[in-house]
Formats: sequence, structure tokens, C-alpha cells
Amino acid sequence: MSEFAGRTGPGGAGDAAGRRADPAGGAGAASGAGGREPGGPEAGAGREVQRPIRVLVCDDHAILRDGIRTLLEAHPDIAVVGEAADGREAVELARRLQPDVVLLDIGMPGMNGIEATRAILKQRPETRVLILSMHDNEEYIFPILEAGAAGYVLKRSAATELVSALRAVVQGHTILHPDVAAKVVSGAARRQKGEGAGEGAPRRVDGLTERETEVLTLIAQGLTNQEIADRLFISIKTVQAHRSNIMEKLDLHDAVELTKYAIRHGLISLDD
Repeated sequence: MSEFAGRTGPGGAGDAAGRRADPAGGAGAASGAGGREPGGPEAGAGREVQRPIRVLVCDDHAILRDGIRTLLEAHPDIAVVGEAADGREAVELARRLQPDVVLLDIGMPGMNGIEATRAILKQRPETRVLILSMHDNEEYIFPILEAGAAGYVLKRSAATELVSALRAVVQGHTILHPDVAAKVVSGAARRQKGEGAGEGAPRRVDGLTERETEVLTLIAQGLTNQEIADRLFISIKTVQAHRSNIMEKLDLHDAVELTKYAIRHGLISLDD
């Protein structure tokens, strides 16, 4: 991922490692504290400023962590609050620092990204885990989505794609790199074909209406509420109502759970 490596700062591996467990140190950590920025007189009376997105960067390569930190901290709405070099450290720092997003590699020593994702979400389910990996094969993709990851970005992605993905997962969206999404679709289609061989009419989905099934399928494909509204020619409020009804009927609680449900029930096909 040349965009990241090319932006490596001057601190080097030792400097990056020294900052990993310092929640109070550095501009990124300081600006990430609290729920709102305590705007001074210059902020204007009565105006609230959203705090930055708090990000924990986890990768076993120090030079890559440092490059990602430099990239992310160039954006005022993102604050890197810590760095971890392996899965166990990621779990501990996620517990202690309580970031909004854990940016996590899969292949790390000690505890891999799949195990770390399960542990992070078990101790704090509201955390969003965004995978940043060089791997795009199904043996990694399906287990990490089942573990609860909110998105999967490849290291060969453009830097702007990573930043956009971070912002999107915080808003509750499921983000998949196009190559990863293609693997999800093809893998789900093969599973559906294998499980549905010899069956006639398509299976009904737990009492969902036809429209709710359409909405669920589009959510699983990573579309936003506005994109679903445009696709189905309905209002965004109607989409939100369908989403709430689907979650209530299926007893699911976020877009990641909806996506995993849709994959398991074969709602995604190669024609989508």
C-alpha cells in the first residue's frame, strides 16, 4: 500500500511503539478525549463541535502503523488514540482507550485479527472494527464478518478509501472493498446453490415482507439509506422504518448482523 508507506513519519519504529499505550499523549489522543470538544469563546456561543473519530491502529509492522497515523491525523475529524503491534495488545488497548473504531490487520502474532475482533466486541459491542488487510480470499473474509467486523478494506486501496471507510463504519454502514464484496457475493451464491439444490420456490425469510426482504438485501450489499431510497423509489424515512421493522422481526441490532444474516440465508446472488 504505497500511499501509506510513502507517508511514514520521521519517528521510526521505536517512536511509534512508544506511543502505543499513551492515551493522553499526542495531539490525536488529546483531541479524542470526551464526548464533545470544549469549544472556547472563539467557538461561538451555543455551538457544539463534534469530537473526532477515535481510532486505534493495530498492525504488527511499525512502519505501516506510523504511516497510517500520519495519514489519518491529516484529517481534523480523526484522532489516533493508540497503536497496537499484536492482537492481544489490541484487545487490551481497545478496553482501556475505548476507541470508536479499531483499525485491525488479520495476520498478527499471538492473537490473529479474527480472534481479536471477537474479544474486542465481546467486551465492548459498540466498538466498530474495520479490517485493513492484504488478504482477499474467502478463508479470511467470511470468518471475520462472522466475528462481527463492520468493514473490510484492502491494503492496496487508495488512502482516500480508507478514510472514507472509517467515517462510514462509525455511521453504522458496512463497508467492503469491491474485490472483497465480489468474493462475498460469489461465496454466498455457491452456498445458496449447494443448500438449495432440488428445492422449488425460494425460501421465505422469517416473515419479512417482500419489500423488507429487498431492503435487507440492499443493506447487505453495503448501500446507505439514501442509496436504498433512490434504488427503490421510496423516501429515506420509509427505508429507516423498514430497517427498524427488519431488526425488530429478526432480533438483530446493527448493519453487520443484518449483513451476516443475509449471507447465511442466501439473499445475495450473482445477479445483484
